[in-house]
Amino acid sequence: MGVFAVYVSLPPLLFLGPVVGAVIVYLFLRMQVWSRPDAHSAASHGLWVGIIGWMASSLQGAMNTGILRVNPMSSSVPSTPEQIAGALGWPILACLAVHTLGQLSYPAPKAPRRYAELTVRRIGDFLPRKLAWTTASIFAYAAVVIAWVAALPEHIPVLPTPPDLSTPPDQTPPNGYIGQGKEGRIPGVELAAWLGGALLLLAVGTCLILLLIARRRQLETIDSDDNRVLRTIATNRLLRTVATIAAGLASIAGNFAAQPAPGDLWQSSWFNALGLLNMAVLLMMWWWPVPGLPSLLKAAKTTSAATLRADPRTHRAARLSISIGAVLGIVGGLALVAGYAAILLPAQTPAPWAFPLLTGTVAVPLLTAIAAGDLLIARNHGTSDAPNHWPRQPVSRGLLSFAIVSALVLGVAIAFAVAGEVRPFGPKTWPAAVLVTILVALAGAAAILAVRRRRGIPEGESGAGLDAALRAISMYRIVRTLAAYCLGQAAALLIGTGNLWYGVFPSAASPDPIGPSPLPIIGIVLAIIAVLVSVTPVRSLFRTIPRGRVAKQGQHAQ
Repeated sequence: MGVFAVYVSLPPLLFLGPVVGAVIVYLFLRMQVWSRPDAHSAASHGLWVGIIGWMASSLQGAMNTGILRVNPMSSSVPSTPEQIAGALGWPILACLAVHTLGQLSYPAPKAPRRYAELTVRRIGDFLPRKLAWTTASIFAYAAVVIAWVAALPEHIPVLPTPPDLSTPPDQTPPNGYIGQGKEGRIPGVELAAWLGGALLLLAVGTCLILLLIARRRQLETIDSDDNRVLRTIATNRLLRTVATIAAGLASIAGNFAAQPAPGDLWQSSWFNALGLLNMAVLLMMWWWPVPGLPSLLKAAKTTSAATLRADPRTHRAARLSISIGAVLGIVGGLALVAGYAAILLPAQTPAPWAFPLLTGTVAVPLLTAIAAGDLLIARNHGTSDAPNHWPRQPVSRGLLSFAIVSALVLGVAIAFAVAGEVRPFGPKTWPAAVLVTILVALAGAAAILAVRRRRGIPEGESGAGLDAALRAISMYRIVRTLAAYCLGQAAALLIGTGNLWYGVFPSAASPDPIGPSPLPIIGIVLAIIAVLVSVTPVRSLFRTIPRGRVAKQGQHAQ
């Protein structure tokens, strides 16, 4: 009843943000399978459910739950019932909501006839056994740790004492530092009740979502094998995420237990051994393999980069285009290392414009390499009399929409930096970001023109559609790079100008009236998404590369 009363007493406007966020997540997931939920769109849908659910499940803000600071205004630590309920409840509810929306966002059957299954689907039919037992063990471990914490006593924080000016410096007592206070903590049984309730909520919500996964209707546009494995994939991603949350709850309990008791000697640091176990669980669940849809695994055997390069029927221009993808990874990695070395190796503090410049240092060489690769393809395999086959849809609507949204996010980040950096002689980051963005946009436009106007490739016996397929692959790489740059540049702005949050939203009530600045956290999330986008492979377009009957491509080379 106490937890229920806490949530009932919260203002209704507090739920407006989560509701809007849930609607946005639902629309985004629904867009993945809006027109035709084939195997590729279903796999992409499941991947984004896992990514968004993982990011929403972070308990970083609750790691110091139950700790009583000496100065309550120094930092926001969950210690009151309202704060603890929000710090523990919202990440768990957000994670469960994302996985629930992932199942509800699949379209309902539209065929005039529906085919019923004779067998009843049960949770055990789609439950990965090893992962299920591992997750259950982690839940049991968290429950044991929480029960152990319940027996720990509370500590009353010790307020700092002003130094006695009458005491000579050489007579200062050696058993402590004058003027420093000591942190305390709430009763262990109180924290255990909150952590136990959070663990129970996580377990019940997981069981309900597993039931939803089992009872969800089949997708019409994929076969029964893919439907079955799709449920296993959803179960896999759910169990890996909730296992990480359970280990995080145990880590919170371990941090609470590691707090030193107030005594004669001041202890400025301590070690949370359970935090290492939490990190081990995080890494283990991160690398736990996810099964693939059978139809995609079968297609991947014939459309992978290695298979296409080894197939003698593959045109040499297609092989060169595939090899350019590996070169882009090397170019991006070297540019990133060189940029970081130029910024971090000097002894002085990096200038405000250094990190916005770093993103351009990576994006411009990548775009230049893509354009150079297309020009090399035209030089080695193109002819002036071959027709220019421009693809009917150069960029998929999903990628184009994502790139537009990424550009809007960068625009919002620049506008926020401009609004915050209003001091006449203060350091400014946004001019460098704007200048680098213009240079990257020019490099992107030049790369698109190079792809659009390069000489055509004689197709002959290699099959119709080769020239258009290679142009589509290059356009995918260009738009992917531009989208990743926009998110990465926005992340650099938000991380580097995090303190401007208080300049845009000033208040004279206290030095931290609206909590810690959310800009660094948002920037880190955007940076992670930018990295994921930049390494997203182009395998789906490999299927469009035609292959001829015999390897007679040498006659087309110039």
